[in-house]
Amino acid sequence: MVSAVIALVGALVYGSADFLGGLAAKRLRSIVVTCAAAVSGLVALVVAQPLVGGRWTPFDLTWGVLAGFIGIAAVALLYACLAVGPMSILSPLTAVVSAIAPMLWGLLVKGDALAPVGYAGLGVALVAVVLVGFIPGEHNLRPSVRGVLMATGAGLAIGAFLIVIDQTGDDSGLVPLVMSRATSAAVTLIVVAALAVAAVRGGRPATSVLDVAGLRLGATPSGRADVGHTEPATTGGITDMSRRRAWWLAIACGVADAAANALMLVALRQGDLSVVSALTALYPAGTILLAAVVLRERVAPVQWVGLALALTAGGMLAIA
Repeated sequence: MVSAVIALVGALVYGSADFLGGLAAKRLRSIVVTCAAAVSGLVALVVAQPLVGGRWTPFDLTWGVLAGFIGIAAVALLYACLAVGPMSILSPLTAVVSAIAPMLWGLLVKGDALAPVGYAGLGVALVAVVLVGFIPGEHNLRPSVRGVLMATGAGLAIGAFLIVIDQTGDDSGLVPLVMSRATSAAVTLIVVAALAVAAVRGGRPATSVLDVAGLRLGATPSGRADVGHTEPATTGGITDMSRRRAWWLAIACGVADAAANALMLVALRQGDLSVVSALTALYPAGTILLAAVVLRERVAPVQWVGLALALTAGGMLAIA
């Protein structure tokens, strides 16, 4: 199944976008990174839309705007649950829920039908999602009910994004993604502007909104985040050069995320929602691999097992 291959590639691209966003969020405030990524992704989609073509119908425009608001809700819930912690439990929980929700929708509502190897592949993919998303080194803390609820909500929102995009017409091209990204860009721009105004009223320069605050966490407009590299922010000097580099990283994050969304859309239109959702949830694999290659970070044995299972699941679903 070609859609399975496209979805797996899209997951890796999602992971690369999160990696870039995570690096940018070490130097820029998370909401600023999200905003810059939303705007750059919107520009990329607007440029690509005439090349792809597609009808601008009220039906698809509505679904696109709704997807944008769902993505914003996903980001907010994801930030909140990771702040509560422990991330080693809540991160994979979010990823699993984000896979299961659209998977069940596809199987039970849309009537997706797979060969037996396909159903086995979905099971392998879910196990891979847990292992790949597991963050070693955390203390064995029991998550609070509040944290579990927010992680579940974040996963449901990410899954809902896939379900909503799947409702759009095959002849709409990138129109739904353009509207989704325009919505995200507009909302995040308003939030950043409000923070700047509040800073000025508080006697601080408007540019103070750029400084890292809270968690060093980069997130993409569709609700994903660099959960594997979250850490408390520290104050310190941020050079103009490092900040300029962070802007470029945030811009690249948005372009990569837009490309991943486009791949996800193609996969949805060529295959089953249940398959695409399971493979898309493997997005942490891209972040982990880039961190290992670029930053020389150690990949835990359990994550290597997860990566191997991810490839196995992709192969099983491709022949389902």
